[in-house]
Amino acid sequence: MRGREDEWTGLMRSAMAGDDAAYHRLLRAVTPVLRAAARRGLARAGQPPDQAEDIVQEILLAVHLKRHTWDSEAPFAPWLFAIARNKLIDTLRRRGRRIFVNIDDFAETLPGEAPQETASAGEVASHLNALPQRQRDVLQSIAVDAASIKDTAAKFSMSEGAVRVALHRGLSTLTAKLRDH
Repeated sequence: MRGREDEWTGLMRSAMAGDDAAYHRLLRAVTPVLRAAARRGLARAGQPPDQAEDIVQEILLAVHLKRHTWDSEAPFAPWLFAIARNKLIDTLRRRGRRIFVNIDDFAETLPGEAPQETASAGEVASHLNALPQRQRDVLQSIAVDAASIKDTAAKFSMSEGAVRVALHRGLSTLTAKLRDH
């Protein structure tokens, strides 16, 4: 492993000095390793490995475009694998890591959820009325009337950020009060 990394570092140094043949040898040497790493990463994430080639191409393109950022005094492999890791993460984020499972397959093996104790409507209304007017208005608009942040901001002449803050604070206060009772 160490010999391969030293070879890669030497090839990259030569490539940075203008040796195109060394650059092509380097890319040919790292491609199978990147392909295997991409397949492993996809498999660990529960994704089909058939998209590994796209990830490898993204990594090679990033290496080409960012090669000027590599420190020629540093080993090449850690720099390469950092790019590879980031490209794999980017791909998984774009896809979302949602796994869909048919719940009917597990219906008989999943235990039923124990009913949770809930607050009465009167309790919730009482705690809502104790909130500051702006928080109460924002909660009413978003949670009850199903208005968007944007619409609520326009309705109350607030910035969208102020609406988010009021919503967060109102929900936090309401949650804390309902937990205490």
